[in-house]
Amino acid sequence: MIKVLLIDADDVLINQERFSVALARDFGISLKTTKEFFTGSFQDCIVGKADLKKAVSPYLEGWGWHKGVDTFLNLWFEREYTINQELFDSIKDLKEKGVNCYLATNQEKYRVAYMLEKMGLNSVFDKAFASFNLGYKKPSQDFFAEIFKNFENIKKEEILFWDDKAENIEAAKDFGIHAEIYASVHDFKEKMQKYTS
Repeated sequence: MIKVLLIDADDVLINQERFSVALARDFGISLKTTKEFFTGSFQDCIVGKADLKKAVSPYLEGWGWHKGVDTFLNLWFEREYTINQELFDSIKDLKEKGVNCYLATNQEKYRVAYMLEKMGLNSVFDKAFASFNLGYKKPSQDFFAEIFKNFENIKKEEILFWDDKAENIEAAKDFGIHAEIYASVHDFKEKMQKYTS
């Protein structure tokens, strides 16, 4: 039986349109224009090497955004606020049955804070293991190694990780923990029965 559940955020617990797509459609800020940021300095924010507010500020004027960085980030996070409620409720049930539940996600610090506090994820998850405070991104083995350091008296075989990307699942299995690819809530519930009975 598993004692620890690790679950990804984007495209698993949170369903959202990529913000760069929304910027292109709703504000005329093309994907080509924003690509440099999202593939460049934003990646440093995800592993905690840069602060998102400072990293994105120099780009905003060039994108024609004149409402300030805080307004920009609020818009970003609000656009990505769509919780998979059925999955969230299933995780809540698991927590009530004694399973320790954690987010395991590639995120920068401001969005993690928004997810936990504004989206209320801290009502179910004991903690968010996020790349910005681990210093590594999935699928790095170091990502899972840093998480595992937090668990005393927990064996690798007592941990289960869910993600929507095959490379992350393979990395988790290589590290030695159970891992399942997320496809649907129905599949999640079905598979969780074998891990919790």
